[in-house]
Amino acid sequence: MKILVSACLLGENCKYSGSNNKNDSVIALGDKHTLIPICPECFGGLAIPRPPAEIRNGKVYNKLGDDVTEHFEDGAEKALYVAEEKGCRLAVLKERSPSCGFGEIYDGTFTGNTVRGNGITAQLLYDNGIKIFGESKLKQLEEYIEDTE
Repeated sequence: MKILVSACLLGENCKYSGSNNKNDSVIALGDKHTLIPICPECFGGLAIPRPPAEIRNGKVYNKLGDDVTEHFEDGAEKALYVAEEKGCRLAVLKERSPSCGFGEIYDGTFTGNTVRGNGITAQLLYDNGIKIFGESKLKQLEEYIEDTE
């Protein structure tokens, strides 16, 4: 199965800080599945490193107060294009991210608090029929795959 994956989870240094969120369990999915890496924030033209960003009132602002929503929306569209081109119906995305978070995201205050909600890319993928799993939900991902095969 082809699975769209946040590139930072695969060890790519594309995180806002210039580092990554390498997750060996996510990487191990590549033993059974084809992993398709994406970084919507990079796709949207944001630099590495870059100021952290969070969603507030439906817009994405970086910590400097700049509205970077257009970059996030552009990156989301490109991520959807990759998913559709590669035939990905599943995605493993970075939890709480303003791009990739699904179900819970940071609240826009840059204090580490979270609220219910979805990142820009996660929402677009979900709206287009792609099933989303965070990196802590790999057991549910494997169960879902078994049930659908």
